[in-house]
Amino acid sequence: MKSTNKKTKASSPQLQRTKKAGFMLNEEEYKLVSFYLNKYKISNRSRWFRETIVSHILKTLDKDYPTLFDENEMRR
Repeated sequence: MKSTNKKTKASSPQLQRTKKAGFMLNEEEYKLVSFYLNKYKISNRSRWFRETIVSHILKTLDKDYPTLFDENEMRR
């Protein structure tokens, strides 16, 4: 009987994923995501969801900063 020893990197305690997040999809959304994952041969769904969500947040974070005035007041 073969033993399967997977060697994993010991990550620092700060980077270990201990928090769980979940969400639901409707049938059309699920089919769309499944199609995309199959088309690009993505086997790790959790990693893909995590990277996609975090990258979107980081892209929009620069645009989401507090201002002194509303957009309408600044356009006057």
